[in-house]
Amino acid sequence: MHRSRTTARPRVVLVTGASSGIGEATARLAAVRGDHVVLLARGADSLARVATDCDSLGAASTLVVPTDMADDAQVAAAVSAAVARHGRLDVVVGCAGVVAYGQIADVPADVFDGVISTNLLGSVNLARHALPLLRAQGDGAGAGSMVLVGSVIGHIAVPDMAAYVVSKWGVRGLVRQLRVDNRDRSGVRFGYVAPGGVDTPIYRQAATYGDSVGRPPFPVSSPETIARRVLTVADHPWRGGQVGVSNDVIRFGFTALPWAYDRLVGPLFSVVAQDLVAPVVRGPGNVLASQQDGNGLRGHQGSALRGIAANLAEVVRRRRRPAGPAGVPLRDGNAG
Repeated sequence: MHRSRTTARPRVVLVTGASSGIGEATARLAAVRGDHVVLLARGADSLARVATDCDSLGAASTLVVPTDMADDAQVAAAVSAAVARHGRLDVVVGCAGVVAYGQIADVPADVFDGVISTNLLGSVNLARHALPLLRAQGDGAGAGSMVLVGSVIGHIAVPDMAAYVVSKWGVRGLVRQLRVDNRDRSGVRFGYVAPGGVDTPIYRQAATYGDSVGRPPFPVSSPETIARRVLTVADHPWRGGQVGVSNDVIRFGFTALPWAYDRLVGPLFSVVAQDLVAPVVRGPGNVLASQQDGNGLRGHQGSALRGIAANLAEVVRRRRRPAGPAGVPLRDGNAG
């Protein structure tokens, strides 16, 4: 076993969104530490791949429970399966998340609601069914940790991401509410981690109803970096919050200089957090159903700085493009 805590019993670590990105990285790190891992996500085949990796990395055991976090009954069944196997939960990590790009009027209602259902209501469902066990453990004093992964976007507003913004603001509020409601169980810890840009497949799998596709903004963290913070926060909740100094700078601008932030966020976001060169294929992405062929630990979108340079060149090219009848630059015919 590859355990960092040689004298401690293996913990039971339940991870949602475990088939890709930050969730997969968190499951892998827990496996390296010799813990029991319980893997939840919609895609059974992707979960099986991650479980095989976790076994080889030294997990005490693996349990795969295909689960749609937006379905409360499925979440209840998944938590019950974990408790039936292990009798306890030591760390519960909520990583499941999906993204939709586009303005509110352009994103279909079922897609918009799907983002809210997975990201926010899925977190509520997780708390609803895991929390009673965490509160009852430790001879009734409460024991264990719940860590929810939010985003810097849960502290600010950005163009064309209303569903994701609303969902992640909600996740941040949920963590705060859980802390207030469970002060009578000092043994139950609630952590919150807010990454900025992360190299995961979530951007390419996003629903897209705007004029460009998303990419992780500079500076880009690895999913392993966020996973390390998540499992650290499980033991030390006060070490949670923002990952990266850039998050603090962005939040300061949003809060202290709203007039400047609102003026600048549009043009900056399009250059830093979108891919203006890639073809736009409009559709629901993986919001309504898992797209397992796109799952993986990393997003493989290349250098963020090179992406920014390509975007700047595209902005210049568009400004030089001949104007149409209404004086508006003609658009390329690459939108699907």
